[in-house]
Amino acid sequence: MAAYDAIYFDLDSTLCEPIQDPDTLLAGTFDDAGIEPFCTPADLRAAIPDLPTAETAREFYESLFSTVATQAEPHVQDRLGSDGPAELAAAYLEREDPTAVEFRPGAKTALEFAREQGPVGLITNGGRETQTQKLRALDIEDAFDVRVFTDPAAGIFPKPDTAPFEYALRELEATPETAIHIGDSLHADVGGANAIGLDSAWIELENQVQHGDPTVHQPTYELGTLESFEAIL
Repeated sequence: MAAYDAIYFDLDSTLCEPIQDPDTLLAGTFDDAGIEPFCTPADLRAAIPDLPTAETAREFYESLFSTVATQAEPHVQDRLGSDGPAELAAAYLEREDPTAVEFRPGAKTALEFAREQGPVGLITNGGRETQTQKLRALDIEDAFDVRVFTDPAAGIFPKPDTAPFEYALRELEATPETAIHIGDSLHADVGGANAIGLDSAWIELENQVQHGDPTVHQPTYELGTLESFEAIL
């Protein structure tokens, strides 16, 4: 008998990772927009947890570049001007390829094993259109019994908000006590799971800055990769 009645996975950096080189992508973005570079991919990742909720991908990246610019040296924001963030957002989205993804180590096998145990869900901080392209590229669009995408207009705010977890539990008729969520973010995945009473498995990635107090956001399990996923079930 499986340990859980429902198993939920995060997508980005949990089941898959981008093939595109982040440094090349960002350098091309600045070049296309005609703006002198003022940040690194690590700077962008570090700013994400503090961003306000965005309705669209364009709005998200515009807010991201604007936020990072305010954290840079004073002259950067002046040089960027009022239109700079929008120009960078457009250039980034033009270059970014959502289909350029691959499974993380052990992810495909872990997903297949989870499906053998019972209902499986996806809870991802991303819009339906972009995230579905990734699922199709990995050939797992139909691998989930429920898929929950970020949709603020429908009241589905990004993790760690509890709304996506609540929706996913209702759809599979599961309870927090009988389900588990697997993800790479202490802030979004573990923090959100903890807030609603779900067990959580945290994939600790190398060279990734984590946000959230590790003494507060404590996962039920810690995994180096999904290659050891079967051990927790």
